[in-house]
Amino acid sequence: MKQQKIKVALVDDHTLFRSGIANLLLEFDDIEIGFEAPNGKELQKKMPQHADTDVVLMDINMPGMDGYTATRWMRVNYPHIPVLALSMFDEETAIINMLKAGAGGYVLKESNSTDLHRAISEIFSKGYYINDLVSGNLVRSLQHEGSADPGPKLTDKEKQFVTLCASELSYKEIAHVMGISVRTTEHYRDLLCEKLHVKTRIGIILACLKNGVLSLQDPEKL
Repeated sequence: MKQQKIKVALVDDHTLFRSGIANLLLEFDDIEIGFEAPNGKELQKKMPQHADTDVVLMDINMPGMDGYTATRWMRVNYPHIPVLALSMFDEETAIINMLKAGAGGYVLKESNSTDLHRAISEIFSKGYYINDLVSGNLVRSLQHEGSADPGPKLTDKEKQFVTLCASELSYKEIAHVMGISVRTTEHYRDLLCEKLHVKTRIGIILACLKNGVLSLQDPEKL
């Protein structure tokens, strides 16, 4: 039986990077490059002719229309097609904002071909992809997204901290808003990581999006 190919759209403003990603992916028999676009505006133009796309690899910082806006547009117009954000390792805030915009996961730009292939395969089959910055417990929780388990209960202060974590504020700025010390914000972070079984600020945001403490419905207000 003929193997089903995953049709991938590449959206990135760097031509050489897109070509490099395309060449990496063509090593795999189950991957097909549907189309390429240099920004969100070109993605909007091409999507009607490529509605059979399975996964969109989306850069974050692009001229014309960035990854946030393009991902929100995808969520409204093609909600069945998962978006996998392409990010640099130190873009924590950008990753969080992409997840709030509706991306189903993120992959580092320096990933090797095997890791990239696994990310695409997982987001295609599950609708999301979580890398090793968050724990397997969260992955298993996401696999049962429709379950009744709301996750651990958070205090009002913890909910406030989580909401501020989902903004662009630094921990020092979060401490100022909450009227606490930076050391206390670090305590909240460590406590929530333990409570939610995650390892990072991004993991906290993902877990709280999962259990309803944060909502994807209005990302601008998070």
